[in-house]
Amino acid sequence: MTKKGMIDIQGLHVGRAALALLLVLGQAVAHAAEVAYPVKPIRVILPVPAGGTPDVAARTVLPGIASLLGQPMVVDNRGGAGGRIGAELAARAPADGYTLFVASPGSLTILPHVQKDAPYDAIRDFTPIGLISSGPFILLAHPSAQARSVKDLVALARAEPGRLTYGSAGNGSANHLAMELFRSAAGIELRHVPYKGAPQAVTDLLGGRIGLMFSSIPLAYAHVRAERLRLLGVSTARRSPQLPDVPTVAEAGVPGYEANTWFGLLGPAKLPRAIVVRLNDALVKAVRVPDIRAQLTTQGADPVGSSPGEFAAHIRVEYDKYAKVVKLSGARVD
Repeated sequence: MTKKGMIDIQGLHVGRAALALLLVLGQAVAHAAEVAYPVKPIRVILPVPAGGTPDVAARTVLPGIASLLGQPMVVDNRGGAGGRIGAELAARAPADGYTLFVASPGSLTILPHVQKDAPYDAIRDFTPIGLISSGPFILLAHPSAQARSVKDLVALARAEPGRLTYGSAGNGSANHLAMELFRSAAGIELRHVPYKGAPQAVTDLLGGRIGLMFSSIPLAYAHVRAERLRLLGVSTARRSPQLPDVPTVAEAGVPGYEANTWFGLLGPAKLPRAIVVRLNDALVKAVRVPDIRAQLTTQGADPVGSSPGEFAAHIRVEYDKYAKVVKLSGARVD
C-alpha cells in the first residue's frame, strides 16, 4: 500500500528534477545563442564626424574584424557635443553585441570630467573589449614663435608669461588637456584658443594666428616636412617609431611629461562574456594583420590589440589622470 506522504515526497523530487533540467536547457540555449554570435550586421557608433583621425583609425581595423566575424560592421558617425551624443547612444544600447562603440580619450575619459551633468559613467556604463591602438601627439610651433626646441619654448614662455597662444580642437579636448598638462609640468603660462575641431586649429597655426599646438601626426606632419611648421617633440613617454629622430617632450626639457591619444572598442554595460571573448579574439587577430598594422602605423598609431582586462585598466588610469588635469586647468564645456 502506497503512503500518501511518500507520493508527495516523490512528486517533490520529480518537480525539482524537472526544474533543474529546464534550467540546464535554458542555459544551453543562451550559450548556443552567444556561440552563434553574430548572426546579423553589427552597428559601430563613432562619436565623431566622418573623416577625422578617430574615424580613419576605426575604418582601418573594422573591416578586418568584420571579416573574421562573418558579418558586416556598419559605422554610424554620431559626432557632436564633444562626443557626448555618440557615447550616450552607445551606453543606452541593448547589451546584445549588435551595437558597439569606438572610443577615444575625449568622449570616454575626458568629457565626464568637463561636463557637470554627463549622461554616462565611463567605468560603469560600458564593457571594454580591447584597445585598438595608441599614439603620440606632436608638439608644433609656428616659425614666428622663435622656438626651435622645447627648452626654447619654455624659456620664451617664462620670459613673457601669457604671451604665447596655443590652439586645440575645443575646450576639454584631448589636445587641449595635453597642453594644459605640459603647461603645468613646465611651470609656464600660455593662452588657450579653442576651435571647433583640430583641422581649424591647424589652419590658424599655419597662418601664424596662434603659435603652438599639440596635433595628431597625420593631421599636420606634411606641414612639418614642408617646413611650414616646426616639430619640437612627441608627447609619449617613448619616441614614436614613425619619428625615431624626434625627442620626447620629457627628453627635450620637461621631465616626466606624458600624454597620448588612443582608440578602443567597447560595448554597453553587462555585455555577455562569450560575446566579449568573441569580439576581442577578432580584434586582436585583425590588429595583427600586416596590412592593417601598416595602415595604422602610417596614421601615426602604434597597433595594440589588448585584452579586455588590460583595456579596462587603461581606461581607469586615463580616467583618473584626466580628472586631475581637468581640475588643474579648470576646463568646462557646460
